[in-house]
Amino acid sequence: MADKGKKGKGAAAAPAAPAPTTATPPPSKSKEDNAEEEKEKKPTKSEQPKDEVGTRKGCRRYMWEFKDSNRQFWVMGHAVVKLFSVGCLIAAMIMFTGTSVHPLLTLIVTMEISIFCFFFVVYTLAIQRYLPFILWPVSDLLNDLFATIFLVGAVVFAVKTRQTMPTNYFIAVILIGVAGFFAFIDIFLQRKHFKGKRIRKNVLVPPVKREQVKEKEVTKPKEEGKAAAGEKTKEGEKTKEGEKTKEEKTKEGEKTKEGEKPKGKKGGKK
Repeated sequence: MADKGKKGKGAAAAPAAPAPTTATPPPSKSKEDNAEEEKEKKPTKSEQPKDEVGTRKGCRRYMWEFKDSNRQFWVMGHAVVKLFSVGCLIAAMIMFTGTSVHPLLTLIVTMEISIFCFFFVVYTLAIQRYLPFILWPVSDLLNDLFATIFLVGAVVFAVKTRQTMPTNYFIAVILIGVAGFFAFIDIFLQRKHFKGKRIRKNVLVPPVKREQVKEKEVTKPKEEGKAAAGEKTKEGEKTKEGEKTKEEKTKEGEKTKEGEKPKGKKGGKK
């Protein structure tokens, strides 16, 4: 019986032999997973807003500025109006070649052609986007205003200086007047730039000084808070000093009363 009990205890104590297990290989990654990992590793371009430059730099920024500037220039009608006015002035210069013309007329026509071409190049190459310290809509509006005045004045001068006008001269004068009319139309197109817009602060300030101005604006509220706290502490100190002076006055009054009492006693003894 004792042997059977020992055998039973030994059998219970002996651990059961583990079942043989086959090592399962790790699951192989599919091609799709590998492609996704490669895409994640590749540097993806940050999403940029369509209506603003965003964080674009270098060539990407210039291409965006170039497209946006040309889109505004052609869609709003400035390019078409300027092309018509330049075409009319060039045709007027061609018509003036066969006749004798006052040099002032040729000067006005060539001057206006050069100015219109200058603005055309500026807007098509997006140069105005990199020169924000110049108010381009205002300068273009003033150019159109003075162009209409000069061209209308040239028409009046051309009519007064000649008694007989040949056909070429007459056609050239009409073309100058049409160019002035297109410049006058461009004034109304320029007014669209000023609707619903406010003047930006610190536009004419260079970028280094602009950062300094921002730092000063940030430090001002901090200094005001410190000044308010300093005033409160000063007021507290003043109140404490006032209380101290009151206490000192009361003490001095008690001392004077005590000093007066003995004098009265001496007089009574006498």
